[in-house]
Amino acid sequence: MSKLEDQWDGLPTGEPPVDAILAAGRADVARRRRLMRAVTAVGATAAVVGAFVAGAQIGNRPGPITSGTQSDARPVAFQADLEPAQSCDQLLESYHDRALEMVTAWGWQDDRVWPTDGTSGRDALTNLDQRVAEGFGAPKGQRSQTSSDTGTNVQEDGVDEPDTVKTDGRLVVRLRGRDLVVYDASGPSVVERSRIHLPRLEDGEILLSGTRVVAIGADAPSPRDERTGLRRGGRVITVSLAKPADPRIESTVTYSSRVISARQHGSTVRLVLAAGLPALDFVRPGGQVTERQALIANREAVEESTIGDWLPAYDSGSGSERLLDCTNVAVPPDSAGLDTVSIVGFTASAPTKPHAIGLAGATTIAYESADHLYLADGRPQWDCRVCAPRLRGDVVVPARGSGTTHLYDFELDGIDAIHVASGEVEGTIADRWSLDEADDVLRVAVGPSSETGNFNSVVTFRREGEALTEIGRVDGLGKNEELKGVRWFDDLAVLVTFREVDPLFTIDLADPAKPRLIGKLKIPGYSDYLHPLSDAWMLGIGYGSQGAQIALFDTSDLADVRRTAVENYPGAEPIAAREPRAFTWLPNRDTALTVIRNAQRVEVVALKVTHGRLSSTFTNVEYGDDADDVRTVGLPDGRVVLVTGEDVRFFDL
Repeated sequence: MSKLEDQWDGLPTGEPPVDAILAAGRADVARRRRLMRAVTAVGATAAVVGAFVAGAQIGNRPGPITSGTQSDARPVAFQADLEPAQSCDQLLESYHDRALEMVTAWGWQDDRVWPTDGTSGRDALTNLDQRVAEGFGAPKGQRSQTSSDTGTNVQEDGVDEPDTVKTDGRLVVRLRGRDLVVYDASGPSVVERSRIHLPRLEDGEILLSGTRVVAIGADAPSPRDERTGLRRGGRVITVSLAKPADPRIESTVTYSSRVISARQHGSTVRLVLAAGLPALDFVRPGGQVTERQALIANREAVEESTIGDWLPAYDSGSGSERLLDCTNVAVPPDSAGLDTVSIVGFTASAPTKPHAIGLAGATTIAYESADHLYLADGRPQWDCRVCAPRLRGDVVVPARGSGTTHLYDFELDGIDAIHVASGEVEGTIADRWSLDEADDVLRVAVGPSSETGNFNSVVTFRREGEALTEIGRVDGLGKNEELKGVRWFDDLAVLVTFREVDPLFTIDLADPAKPRLIGKLKIPGYSDYLHPLSDAWMLGIGYGSQGAQIALFDTSDLADVRRTAVENYPGAEPIAAREPRAFTWLPNRDTALTVIRNAQRVEVVALKVTHGRLSSTFTNVEYGDDADDVRTVGLPDGRVVLVTGEDVRFFDL
């Protein structure tokens, strides 16, 4: 039985409109087969064709990739429940089986569809009573959060994050577009020393390791994903600042996958990459092609896809190579979604020699602690209109999306990552700030889904053998409200939810098996970003009824958190509410610096914290659309460097 006949088997009876299908799709299929024969003729390269090749491309398909072993990227064992593929054939079969559940008459399903009635799918969910625990005494484990050694406001102490500005205390390095500019901040004024152009880097950010800058961004020549509009490829450029007046590009490495996370531990850089679903030669309904015919042709395109369509490649300057061996890619449960995610590690001194392992599943959230990496699904769809298509007459009938989030725990060992446990939690995880690890316990802030009640939760997990096992939880947080902000401490969690007022919850995590709600404060507005100033004080940055709002909270009694001061900025947008790197805390000055935008005016607000009060000083620093470029960077000598769209100078407090 041919593939076409096999696809018709089991569908509603009636004579197949073979002529119409072939008229619309035979040319595309023939082109795919000619390309497949061309790749096969190269020899063994049919199994190692990557998702990206720098240079010429044929239609939507990549050109051939160098065969052979995977550079210096040695395999890393999967030591838990995730089983790596035993062969390329087995891995490809897994891709095909799951892809056939996702392909539609219009191509890949759009799983980014959300309801448009303003309910976020939650009003139909079950509401549970909110239980408020009794009082609690002095805080435990709360601490001030300061910037990293390179001047960036980060989520996790000891884990640096990329930004557009970095410093070593003497030099300030700034990425402006594709130009890396080096400044000397050791004298009475900031002086530009040099600049260098970084070719084909798009939307880049930088890390600083000793005298090396690692610039990470999108690969401008790579095609855009039709589903997301994002570049499919990533680019990593390493620049030596051994001579600050004469920076030199040491290496350029391109990846056929986009970067979804980058972190730095000492000299080790770790990337999490997502390849996206391959760009196959799909047809669409229209003209003489019906929806049914297009679906059948597209299913055939999936079945004829090669392993090279699914696995990513990288190019360090010597030609495109496989980033992942088939036997170093694990296949998660079918419900985890479909993609190819790569965990890539390298040292700043050897970026051309990455070590990588892969996951044949979709994860959009990456959180790194000092010694673990956790991957999680993003928010699942509430009403995926074209998921898991089934034919009913001439209509494609969708299936409802999953309400469960999958979790994957990777132990970090230098540039290697080893999968050690998996778990799942019912509900949604908003972003990386919703995860935290302390004393080998993973804590997760979870929003509602189709599998939960209409409330938020804090859930704790401990690794037991190969599983991330739930050991405790607190439910009923913010009924009918959206989780807006989360901040974690050693044995404390602070959550902010919002609908009409701003409930701020404090959760005792001293016993992770028995987390408990110990306090709740309801005030107007909400805080998107929370920043601990000391054992007793915390700032919340978000919105009030008139615009931007910054509040000071007294957390000395966690059972009775009080808002002691609030500053309102009518009509303004607080940049740090969505971009925490636009916030700087200067503990020696008891001063916070943050950026607000009011119409076309961009200002740095200096907030002095004194005896439970706030006082604001405004400095106009920019106009127009450059608010996202503004940074304030504290130096070890106490001075502050201000970076705007066009200037780098010292900031007078």
